[in-house]
Amino acid sequence: MAFNHLPAAMHDALGALSVTPVTHSVPMAMNHRPSRPPESGDTRPTPGTVLDRLAAGANRAARITHTEHLPPRAGRHAVWPDRIRPEVINAIRTAGIEHPWAHQAAAAEHALDGESVVIATGTASGKSLAYLAPVLTALLDGSEAPNGRGTTALYLAPTKALAADQRRSVKALAAPLGNRIRPAVYDGDTPVEEREWVRQYANYVLTNPDMLHRGILPSHLRWSAFLRALRYVVVDECHTYRGVFGSHVAQVLRRLRRVCARYGSSPVFLLASATAAQPSLAAGRLTGLPVREVADDASPRGELVFALWEPPLTELQGEQGAPVRRTATAETADLLTDLTVQGVRSVAFVRSRRGAELISVIAKERLAEVDRSLPARVAAYRGGYLPEERRSLERALHSGELLGLAATSALELGIDVSGLDAVVIAGYPGTRASLWQQAGRAGRSGQGALAVLVARDDPLDTFLVHHPEALFRQPVESTVLDPDNPYVLAPHLCAAAAELPLTEPDLALFGPAVPELLPQLESAGLLRRRASGWYWTRRERAADLADIRGGGGSPVQIVEAGTGRLLGTVDEPAAHAAVHEGAVHLHMGRTYLVRKLDLEESVALVEEADPPYSTTARDTTAISVLETDTGIPWGEGRLCYGSVEVTNQVVSFLRRRLITGEVLGETKLDLPPRTLRTRAVWWTVTEDQLDAARVNPEQLGGALHAAEHASIGLLPLFATCDRWDIGGVSVPLHPDTLLPTVFVYDGHPGGAGFAERAFHTAREWLTATRDAIASCECDAGCPSCIQSPKCGNGNDPLHKRGAVRLLTELLRGAPEASAEASAQAPPAT
Repeated sequence: MAFNHLPAAMHDALGALSVTPVTHSVPMAMNHRPSRPPESGDTRPTPGTVLDRLAAGANRAARITHTEHLPPRAGRHAVWPDRIRPEVINAIRTAGIEHPWAHQAAAAEHALDGESVVIATGTASGKSLAYLAPVLTALLDGSEAPNGRGTTALYLAPTKALAADQRRSVKALAAPLGNRIRPAVYDGDTPVEEREWVRQYANYVLTNPDMLHRGILPSHLRWSAFLRALRYVVVDECHTYRGVFGSHVAQVLRRLRRVCARYGSSPVFLLASATAAQPSLAAGRLTGLPVREVADDASPRGELVFALWEPPLTELQGEQGAPVRRTATAETADLLTDLTVQGVRSVAFVRSRRGAELISVIAKERLAEVDRSLPARVAAYRGGYLPEERRSLERALHSGELLGLAATSALELGIDVSGLDAVVIAGYPGTRASLWQQAGRAGRSGQGALAVLVARDDPLDTFLVHHPEALFRQPVESTVLDPDNPYVLAPHLCAAAAELPLTEPDLALFGPAVPELLPQLESAGLLRRRASGWYWTRRERAADLADIRGGGGSPVQIVEAGTGRLLGTVDEPAAHAAVHEGAVHLHMGRTYLVRKLDLEESVALVEEADPPYSTTARDTTAISVLETDTGIPWGEGRLCYGSVEVTNQVVSFLRRRLITGEVLGETKLDLPPRTLRTRAVWWTVTEDQLDAARVNPEQLGGALHAAEHASIGLLPLFATCDRWDIGGVSVPLHPDTLLPTVFVYDGHPGGAGFAERAFHTAREWLTATRDAIASCECDAGCPSCIQSPKCGNGNDPLHKRGAVRLLTELLRGAPEASAEASAQAPPAT
């Protein structure tokens, strides 16, 4: 029997949608009842005071496992390079900024010298101004051309919301410059009648990689005047371009460089990133160019009080009788409620769409008990909302109409939410870079701020709240991406050939894997080779071959059956688990039941309902080894890395009572299996190692399964992923290895670089895994150590002590070379 742990791309891209919901009807002994909000004339409390108020009440203070006080920091000024135009400097002064910080001036200097540069400094350190100063200077120079658009610039953001926010900022900053600066957003929400104006007249176009991939590059002839004059390409929040998404964006940028060269331009890339390890290396992989690095943050910082918060154990028992902690969702809803009552402007960051909706609903209901006007000042913000809904929420947040917002990471990325006093983070967001990005949303005007990380009942979260040095003393992660992934590269070669025929000189631009892929694309009838190069042969759009967000397939539309109203979308790979027949779906605080899932039409029909339960999909998984790229001895066993094929099928779903999580029943489903070819790391153990670890045949399946779960939970400490990006399978006797084997694989076709990173950091990764299991206070295993929220086998069997002994024996045979290899990032492109 194989025990499996499925990744997002197979069945749960929105996997946290299946978290067990909790309602506001938690025993009041666990919470203190909020009082009325302070009067509007009250002064703003210090972060420490706000935290003290949150910690007041029965057993609240004991939930804080650590408090980190980051003192204020003075800034270091410089002067703008003399090549920045005086009008731009005057506009910046009009905005209230007399002198730049030293890192802003250094970045502008590189840009003016024609050097691509990445600015990797902290949140609210003025990265936008660092690239806008040279960009606005170039646009002013270009405005003096006969056509008024002799120079253009392109801005890329990972989300529509960030692009819209940046347009507001640029428009305000450039107001003194008149109509010589013409910023415009060009994305899927831009009305058709506006798009022609943007193409012909805008000189600063703000978009996202999706629109560049599907809209601009395939229509480059219509954009020729803009591309011919393109001087700068700004890539904002570039640390988010990791894994499969980052690999796709890397190829989109290479296509952009190729088309620009066709029109005689060679734009300079200006990248902005959260603090990250080796930012110039990551930016170089992303752009394919040498990139200078500016990472010495010279901006001032207000006081930050950062608390680690562990919810208490409840009297409930989970799967296999394991102790259960109160959920991070319920705890965060209480904290957001209390902050709103205090009049503290706050955002609660939540990992899932469903979690954001639940927190908003719970907070609204609790606030109604205090003051009927308060529920209207709390809302949810997530992907999947319609454009007009997102814009309305953004305006309300900017105006201060909203006091509290439960948001997914869509609001993490640079959106100006100045004036916030506190941030609550419901569960570790997957990387330290994201953690600090989210924490930095508060205190953006230099004032003190409070950040609270609320731990989920999860191995990594539990490890972090009890090992604060891993958050506050360790450097941030390296960004992992693999542009040479053939599943990524192949569709972009087709898209590039459709834009302009591929020629021999183009091949080096797209990487060393191209010569091997081209004959395969010819054999498949996608490309045809002629004397002048390779041509796209089909009538359909080549750009449609690549889903750069990694979802794959057409998004499934969620439609209200009675009215035909579109409620939102879900990625096709997640549809089997998220919107199967009988699934509970939340939208804008309302609950719906899925009545029908039509995979051929990509539609899920739902009806509004009020079921007293949530739903969780169950599945089965098999894995086979296709090719072993590399393997090293670990004692008598081996550690390997290579290609695998994973077959998964959602077979049923559980209904769980809302308040207790009690399983009410299981319903069978008839859905087709899904197959994934990807990359994996795996390790084997021998009979002698099992004897040395005192793991008998009855314990073996549970020990392997427990080690698999915990290793998946801890891998995000070593690679820029989270547990929903990866999957795992453990098998007491695998037919390909003929030994007990544990696999951890990337949940994306062709791989995402995470398994490779796991191979290079195996000693440190598996040591942390063993330590996390051994230090947990539970007896037989719980969600804080070896139980997984998305286990297809219902967390059965698991053997905690066997896993510790097995990992100890495995690590005893680990080669010393692993430590040296762990210092190396995956090979650069």
